[in-house]
Formats: sequence, structure tokens, C-alpha cells
Amino acid sequence: MMKFHFVTRKKRGIQILLKYFYHHQRASQLFQPLHILPKDATVKKDELISLSQKLLLDCGIVRPRGNGMYAFLPLGQRVLAKLTNIIDEEMKLIGAQKLLLPTLTSGHLWKKTGRWELTGDELIKVKDRHEKDYVISPTHEEAVVDMLAETYSLTHRNLPLRLYQISSKFRDEANPRFGLLRCKEFLMKDLYTFDKDEASAVSTYEQVSKAYDAVFQRLGVPYVKVAGDCGTIGGSFSHEYHYPAAIGQDILLICNGCGSAVNSELANNSDTTTCPLCGSVTTTTKGIEVGHTFLLGTKYSAPLNCSYQNEKGKPSLVQMGCYGIGVSRVLAAAVEALSCETGIRWPWVIAPYKVCIISPKRGSKEANAASWVNFLANTIGSIEGFHDDIIIDDRDTFTIGKRVMEAKKVGYPIIIVVGKSACELVPRFELIDITNSNVLLFSHVELLDFLRCK
Repeated sequence: MMKFHFVTRKKRGIQILLKYFYHHQRASQLFQPLHILPKDATVKKDELISLSQKLLLDCGIVRPRGNGMYAFLPLGQRVLAKLTNIIDEEMKLIGAQKLLLPTLTSGHLWKKTGRWELTGDELIKVKDRHEKDYVISPTHEEAVVDMLAETYSLTHRNLPLRLYQISSKFRDEANPRFGLLRCKEFLMKDLYTFDKDEASAVSTYEQVSKAYDAVFQRLGVPYVKVAGDCGTIGGSFSHEYHYPAAIGQDILLICNGCGSAVNSELANNSDTTTCPLCGSVTTTTKGIEVGHTFLLGTKYSAPLNCSYQNEKGKPSLVQMGCYGIGVSRVLAAAVEALSCETGIRWPWVIAPYKVCIISPKRGSKEANAASWVNFLANTIGSIEGFHDDIIIDDRDTFTIGKRVMEAKKVGYPIIIVVGKSACELVPRFELIDITNSNVLLFSHVELLDFLRCK
């Protein structure tokens, strides 16, 4: 007799949930091609390698795909996803709406705003089969303003309007270097704001600036906010966000008295050791720019005729701001700022996996404790903040020591070793806290209590 099995919708949902919940990435199945150079390999004198570039390549986080172009491998993609999620959360809090604009922008728009010639050789220009000019966009001011001017009948009731995207941008770097810090293709979050008057635009600028502060504070990497040069983007004023690093290409002047900070490009006197505001001594440091905010006014809305209907029913030009965060650059700059030669140190909130559990070596005495690996993974996965954040290094033909060294280099913040101590009458597990450079021995109850406090 044929048997039929019926599964209720509720039961099926629970089965799917459990299957998802108890899935943990295993190192044996992870696509992570390591970049291992021969011992006698030497770096060419003209080849500049940054710490972040070396570590991200060596650990299989990214892979070069041409001069100034990189593929983000699974671990790198997880970091980008976490960064994106943080940005999305802070953008929602200020009412910003997410969209996605085409990579190609019509060249005639860039000609209208004057940036076709002004941007220079870094602008990648192409023609289609009809000989029409296009830009492979490094930024999207022209594109978003033209879209609003053409398709949206704005009134004062629609403002303020805040639109952002996270997408690949392109520039033809003359000398790509330092990996993700200066490349031809990069991932950027760009926000464009539209207000009815200058006072409203300034208010928006202040709100977005606070949101940017929140993003960088959540990441936990020390940063400096300085007055910046508006450059080819334009506008009345701008601010830059930098991670201090010796390899940084910007020189920052920070006042020891009033605390004001400025990019040296804006210093309008030859004496860069004195603050122009209060006369106090300034400290000089190098920085990697990871964010930039601009108050644009009508620089783009005027030539592209983007207006709204004001309270009197008359057309009036929108006041704009634009705001960028270099998402892929933040990834690399954070590694540059926090790491050491022996391994990556990730900000806790964007580490590819927060916990790496190392199983016993096959055939060893501690192999009898292997059942603890899945138990710990599932139990830790039930703790808030750790779900889908555990990787199991199950490559049990390798020694525990070798796998611990690799886990330290990749920078998993918490490494848990199921080793010989797990075979004791009261099983204990070695916990390596990379962030605080601690090695602790815990029972499984103590281990879980420790992680609940993270």
C-alpha cells in the first residue's frame, strides 16, 4: 500500500527554520584561496604594497582580477554585507530611501554641468554604436538630478527628499596602488538630498553628518573629521572622514587648542603649524579618506533645471547635498588602521565570522571530544548577536596549531579550540580572545556566559 506523508505549513516552516539555524560554514568547504609566496620571492622596488593589501590577499579575502580591480571572495563579501547593513540602518533613521541608478550616465548631462572636461583623465568615457557619449559613473549627481527633473513633479510637500544607493563606481586611476585603497572599481554609498531652501539644506547636512558619525562610531575605528576641499564635486563647503594611518595620502592638521581639524589642502597660510582659528599649535597626521559630505546648493539643480513648486505655486530650484562613504575602502582602511604584520584585526561588528571553532585532529586522543564541536556551534548560535556568525574549522588532517595560526591571521575575534582539555572529567575549552590578546580556559557553561557578555 502506498503511504502518503502530509506536512503542515507550520511544521514545514519550523523544519526550514531549524535547517537554516543549525547550518554553520565549514572551513573545508569555504572558497578561500590563500596567497602564499615562495620564501625567496621579492617585491619589486616600484611595487608599493600596503599592510591591508598584503593581508587581504594572503588571507583569501579578495583576489586581484586586473590592474586596480579586485574580486571579493566569500569572506570579503560577508564583511561588505555587514558594512552595508550598518549604513542601511543609519540611513533609515534619517528617512533616506534606497535606490539603484544605472552605471552608465549620458555624457551630455556631464557636459551641461561642466564636469565632462573638468574631471580630467580619471573620468572613463565610452561611446555606444550610435556614437553617443556616456560616462562609466564615478558618482551620480547628474544622473539623480536629471531623473528628478524629468520624471517627478516636486512640490514643497515632497521635501526634504533623501535618496541613496550602494553600488560600484569607476575611475581611471593613473597609478592604482595599495589594493582597495586606490583602485579603478570600488563600492561606494552615495546619498543625494533635496531641500526647499538653504536653511533646510544645512539642517539636512547636520542630520546626515550625525548619521555618518553614528556609522563610524559603530565601527569603532578611531577617525578624524576635518574640513575638506570641495574639488570637482563643488559646493560651498565639505567635510571629510579619515582613518589615521601612516600610508594615508592626505595630510591632516589638528589643533591642540580648539580641536578644529582641516585637510592641509585648505590651509590658506604657509605656517601649517599654527591654527588659523585660535593660533594654537597644530598636530600633523596622515589619513585615509573614507567618507565625504558636501553642501552643493544649486550647482547641479540649476544647469539641469531641477525645481519644485513652492508654497506660492512658483517654481524654485532645489537645494542639494551629496554624501559618500567608500564602503570597500572602509574595509581596507579599517584593516590598515587596526592590524599588525602577523594578522588582520577586524572591528567586531564587521568581522567575517565572530567565532571560529577548531575541531580535534583526526586520529588524536582528543578526537573523542569531536561531538562538542557541533554542540558548541549550535549553542553559541542561539546567543543573540552570534546567529550565522560561526565558522567551524573542520580540516581535521591539519594540526590544531596550524589552524589556530590561520584563524589568528584571518582575524576571527574569538577562536575556540576543542583540544585535549575537552577530554577531561569536566571538559574545558581554550578560548582565544584576539581583540584583547587573552587566552582563557572555560567549561562550556563558563564559555557561554563569557560570550553572552560580548
